[in-house]
Formats: sequence, C-alpha cells, structure tokens
Amino acid sequence: MNRSGFVKLSVLAFGLVLLSFLILGFSRLVIPYRTARVLAAPTTLLAFALVCYLLVRAVLSKLHIVEIEE
Repeated sequence: MNRSGFVKLSVLAFGLVLLSFLILGFSRLVIPYRTARVLAAPTTLLAFALVCYLLVRAVLSKLHIVEIEE
C-alpha cells in the first residue's frame, strides 16, 4: 500500500463516520431513536472496521514489518 492509498482510506473512514452521524441525526427527526440507530449501524461498523485495519497497518509499518511505500 502506498501513502496516497492510506490517506484515501483514512479520508473514507472519516467520511463514513460523518455519514453515520448524519444518518442518525436526520433519521431521528422522523423515526424513533432505536430505529435510527439500526439505520446508522452499518456505516458505523464499516467505519470502525476500516479504522481498525488502518491502525493495524500503521502499527505494522511503525514496527518495520510491512512498509507503506511512498
């Protein structure tokens, strides 16, 4: 993985977190809170999984096991 790919995935993860908050916030205007959480859950879980993947890649790069190319 190169640095630009890592940055793109980081921006995607940040965007997914923002999207999940937007889904939760706007859906709470029309539907109950529990249903809104269910609607926002898939994007939240996807963002969490992506952040975990990026964290593992960053730690492996810091330990010089798997490098992130330039």
